[in-house]
Amino acid sequence: MIPESNTKSMRLKDQTIIVTAAGRGIGKGCAIELAREGAALIINDRPGGKDLQSTVQELRDSGASVIGVEADVFTRAGCEALLRQAVEQSGPIHGLVSCPAFQTVASFLQLPPEDFEKVVQGTLFSGFHMSQLVAQQMVEQSLLGKIVFVSSVLAQRPMAGKSAYCAAKAGLNHLARTIAVELTSHRINVNVIEPGWIDTPGEREAFSPEFFAEETPKLPWGRLGTPRDIGRAAAFLMSSDADYITGTVLPVDGAFRFRDGRMID
Repeated sequence: MIPESNTKSMRLKDQTIIVTAAGRGIGKGCAIELAREGAALIINDRPGGKDLQSTVQELRDSGASVIGVEADVFTRAGCEALLRQAVEQSGPIHGLVSCPAFQTVASFLQLPPEDFEKVVQGTLFSGFHMSQLVAQQMVEQSLLGKIVFVSSVLAQRPMAGKSAYCAAKAGLNHLARTIAVELTSHRINVNVIEPGWIDTPGEREAFSPEFFAEETPKLPWGRLGTPRDIGRAAAFLMSSDADYITGTVLPVDGAFRFRDGRMID
């Protein structure tokens, strides 16, 4: 739900924003915070997923303007279908929050090549396809738009077992910086959010409650991040408050990336 007390700033009123992979987790958290700021939303998740329609209904029940579109944004055709439906149903698109990613955990020596390719496809290629299509639409209609990629602190911080994911996210960061340089003449802001360890349904499925109870107190901030933490950052970067910010990588991680640098008692 969207508390009434949090809807007063309405920084994104009259803005139509696409959020990919928004059925649950970080993408859903971004959609909720954008809605709180008054944005009209087109939220996406993969075809056949169980989460998209429940998120659409939750947002509508809170008074948000939202359309749900099933599309496989891991492919060019899926990205084209999503943008086409978004424009047909809502008109010009003012912003994109690109959240999709796929990851697998395996040692480098044992990582199947097809899994490496799938991770890069689902993280880096999908980011390219969706952002290019949205940016082309913005330029064609002379819109001053904003693009935000959700990356990861693992773009900078290596982690064993995640060579493909780390590489894909590092590529996504540099892609975003390069896009930002090219789109300055069109006044399209392009920025990146780097989440740390975020409390999502996927994480809860991957680890036991005992693991969370043991590891959470070890984090620098004393807690996991939440999808709302990431959503608030996305809402800021989508707003006019961030009009002079582009090509920036913003860690939103409670200092997770520095946790091994603390003094040991």
